[in-house]
Amino acid sequence: MKFGVVIFPGSNCDHDMLHVLGNVMQQEVIELWHKDTSLSGFDTSDCVVLPGGFSFGDYLRAGAIARFSPLMNAVIEFANGGGQVLGICNGFQVLCEAGLLPGVLLRNEGQKFICKNVWLKTMTQNSALTTRTRPNVPLKIPIAHAEGRYYTDQATLQELEANDQILFKYCDEQGNVTPEANPNGSLHNIAGICNKGRNVFGMMPHPERASELMLGNDDGKILFESLVETARIEALA
Repeated sequence: MKFGVVIFPGSNCDHDMLHVLGNVMQQEVIELWHKDTSLSGFDTSDCVVLPGGFSFGDYLRAGAIARFSPLMNAVIEFANGGGQVLGICNGFQVLCEAGLLPGVLLRNEGQKFICKNVWLKTMTQNSALTTRTRPNVPLKIPIAHAEGRYYTDQATLQELEANDQILFKYCDEQGNVTPEANPNGSLHNIAGICNKGRNVFGMMPHPERASELMLGNDDGKILFESLVETARIEALA
């Protein structure tokens, strides 16, 4: 499986992602500059990743300027053609701004930047990102954001639930989805979603920061393992 990591001015988790995908997961990984205009060499078995950070300084709104970077036209075309796209934190914000995922990420309820470990409950295994996860085993994954409060209208929320598009919800260590476990005020504790086609994924927590035991936690590695295993199975089909 080949991964491409898009780098915007202000990206600060790009090399974390390059390291995990290339050195930990032993996959081919390519740096993609935001001013590139093509994803030639990538096909629907591959994955483009939009990493975390503060693209263009988060001016206007987080992800609002990055959405108009030249490469995003190719990313949108790639996603619409069935290619997999993963957005982490700022990448999630960019995907929402680009219309590849519904909803928006608003300022945290407490109006403060939050950086800490949280617990995630997997809400569905019906996605390439979550096939290896277990719904009743919470994942400990760090967050680091100021605008991570997921919000959408009620009609879209009902659609997300009906289509099984909610990937993760914030929970406590026992897997209970409660208001107290919600770090930023996200609607219904939502921490990650996918599109209707189930090939575009967005999440606020950073699995790339929890993918090696030398860091004290490798809960996030299972998400990358899921992506790679799904691609392998589909290639053999």
